Amino acid sequence: MNNTRMPISAVALLLALLLLSSHRGRAYSDEEVEDETEFSYIEGSWNGPERWGYLNENWTMCRDGKMQSPIDLWDAQPNPFLDGLYMNYRIANATIENRGHDIKVEWANGTAGSINIMGKIYFLRQLHWHSPTEHSIKGWRPALELHMVHVSADGEIAVIGILYEYGRSDEFLNMMHQHIKDIAGTTLKKKDIGKVDPHCVHINPYEPYYRYHGSLTTPPCSEGVLWTVLREVRTVGRYQVDWLRNAVNDDARMNARPIQPGNGRPVYKSVRSSYGEMSSST
Repeated sequence: MNNTRMPISAVALLLALLLLSSHRGRAYSDEEVEDETEFSYIEGSWNGPERWGYLNENWTMCRDGKMQSPIDLWDAQPNPFLDGLYMNYRIANATIENRGHDIKVEWANGTAGSINIMGKIYFLRQLHWHSPTEHSIKGWRPALELHMVHVSADGEIAVIGILYEYGRSDEFLNMMHQHIKDIAGTTLKKKDIGKVDPHCVHINPYEPYYRYHGSLTTPPCSEGVLWTVLREVRTVGRYQVDWLRNAVNDDARMNARPIQPGNGRPVYKSVRSSYGEMSSST
């Protein structure tokens, strides 16, 4: 009789992945604070990152949370059970907004399509940038990080993070240049920009990635966010990063939250599975 058994290590990885996918997230109403005057990124200031958890009774998770983001991703464990990225994005009307602490491109609810992560559908809502990167790799924080924020029908949040180092220009930022210029340093903080295709960010369905459970990286720092950070570090022009930094408030030109404790959380990286397929980013 064929008594084929899955190795214990593989079983442990699969159980951990199931636990990771079943952890419930916060409602989208708890997403990032829009009022940029309430906090800053200047460490040591009265409203800097160390003080976020004391500034508002709804922000205590920034201080007390045990699964906070960003983190260092270097010690990720290979996991052959991580799935590929199944994107169903669509071209849709979008707006661009200067929130003071960052620049956000937003699509109306559900119109830009969705992504399937381990069988759950998350709808693309918005993307924004942080400089330098929020996540680090063995302490290295490159020039820029893009966050693509997705929300499921029951309000759970999944974010795709993409890291960039200085080099050749980024195509999507080139597309956004005039719009960023229009909302920089003026009374105009938000404008319609017509149809925007999320595919222009160029995510490969079989790109390798890191996966862990964390939080929003701005107040209220809500936990239960499913993070997928692509392992490939892309390139961005130094002048493109300057566009973003010059557009926002002076106290947010460097708008990356400090690295948070891992607190023993599992961090996984996709690998080539036993079926010969490349696990991929989300």
